Amino acid sequence: MAKKDRFTTSYKVGQDNIQRWGMDMHNPVFFISAALVILFVVSTLVNPVGAKKLFDASKGWTIQNFDWFFMISGNIFVLFCLIMIVLPVGKIRLGGPTAEPEFKRLSWFAMLFAAGMGIGLMFWSVAEPVAYFTDWWGTPLNVEARTPEAASAAMGATMFHWGLHPWAIYAVTALALAFFAFNKGMPLTIRSTFYPVLGEKTWKTPGNIIDVVAVLATIFGLATSLGFGAQQASAGLNFLFGIKSTIGLQVFIIAAVTGVAVISVVRGLEGGVKVLSNFNMLLAVVLLGFVIVAGSFSHFIVGCFKTTLAYMQDIIPLSNWIGRTDEKFYKGWTVFYWAWWISWAPFVGMFIARISKGRTIREFLIAVLLVPTILSIFWMQAFGGNAILQIQNNVGALANGLGEVPLATFQMLANLPLTQITSFFGIVLVLVFFVTSSDSGSLVVDSITAGGKLDAPIPQRVFWAVMEGAIAAALLVGGGADALGAIQAVAVTVGLPFTMIMLVMCISTYLGVRSENLADYRSPSAGFAKAADQMAD
Repeated sequence: MAKKDRFTTSYKVGQDNIQRWGMDMHNPVFFISAALVILFVVSTLVNPVGAKKLFDASKGWTIQNFDWFFMISGNIFVLFCLIMIVLPVGKIRLGGPTAEPEFKRLSWFAMLFAAGMGIGLMFWSVAEPVAYFTDWWGTPLNVEARTPEAASAAMGATMFHWGLHPWAIYAVTALALAFFAFNKGMPLTIRSTFYPVLGEKTWKTPGNIIDVVAVLATIFGLATSLGFGAQQASAGLNFLFGIKSTIGLQVFIIAAVTGVAVISVVRGLEGGVKVLSNFNMLLAVVLLGFVIVAGSFSHFIVGCFKTTLAYMQDIIPLSNWIGRTDEKFYKGWTVFYWAWWISWAPFVGMFIARISKGRTIREFLIAVLLVPTILSIFWMQAFGGNAILQIQNNVGALANGLGEVPLATFQMLANLPLTQITSFFGIVLVLVFFVTSSDSGSLVVDSITAGGKLDAPIPQRVFWAVMEGAIAAALLVGGGADALGAIQAVAVTVGLPFTMIMLVMCISTYLGVRSENLADYRSPSAGFAKAADQMAD
């Protein structure tokens, strides 16, 4: 006898929506989110220095007092994903027994990777290992800087921050959203994942609060990244062509990125985001291949094994929060990263959920956890490992230590052949990564503020895409680095309540998958199951 499904609701997608100005707006999530974003931007522009001090204090208090909570939660998310992979529920297919994937695997990988980490890999793949190796802001596990042990610890710690833990954070959110939306027919919004806990209250005030927090985290995180990305691109143009890196240039870059993002969101997932993500990954593979070959190929091969080994050796001590003596590194890097990844979880998680219908839970989790981790090892070793080798050989500007973070990647490329070409490639890659993040983020915010609809009206997509760029540009013009620092601090602070939301997601997801009748998923192939059903009819 099939199990009775307790997770059914009479709530219909869009039933609380207001159609006006060509948009389909959820009441009150759209209006509260827009009002809070505008209020924050205006107040920050009025006093950017004061705002940065206030929000930095909030971020510092969050990290200082809840470091243990972030660390424990990060470990729980990894364990939850690994357990779900090996449990029988892993064969459950997102969307039901006969659901088929909407995208081919390569396009699927490209989209989830570009949305999840593409930006950060370009910005930090050189700067972070160099920072750890040279003790720019603390060394992992208190190793002595600029030693062979420091090189190993730097690469292991970098992978710790870009491997299983951050992708587990994304996977928990994505799995919960995909399951309740595609298997239970609920709206594709964060609140839906709370239905096993809140019941019908999910569609009332508690659910509205959850969705507003998710919108704010997404908007603030994307606006921060747009601002810092514009700074990196303008620094690259200055390094390459001598163009002065001014606020005007950075605003122009943001406007250009936003313009392309608007075109992409108008074209939608298939004609916009997928095309850009595939192009992005092609550029990334070309640049990665060049750096591997132009650097030291043998050093890369050996380094990949060493980095993997260092990651495996250090993952437990780096996951520990008790009695840490490397507090500067631990709180300044790891705890900050966990809060930052969690603040990005609503955006990346929902986007990954949106593109993952038709995958089994096991396939989904293996792909989301392991594939990006393996790719990150290759990328970090090629770029970060090359940079550390240059420092050890006293070659280039990085040998004198980490100066301007946005320039680090270009300084590493300067010591390889074809510097002009590869640096230009790097600038283009940064810009396209930011476009893919902006357009996929806009689609996510559209869905939440439309009450969970998968395809919000075009004017609404344009509104949020423009809003992200306008926020970043306004903050740069009105407050520069102080204003960007303030919005980044807000995004990190929002990570604290969303960590609690994610822990509840784990419980909700487990309760939800237990309600599925596993006998319905007897065939590992959705296509085979569908054909069998058709024959039975």
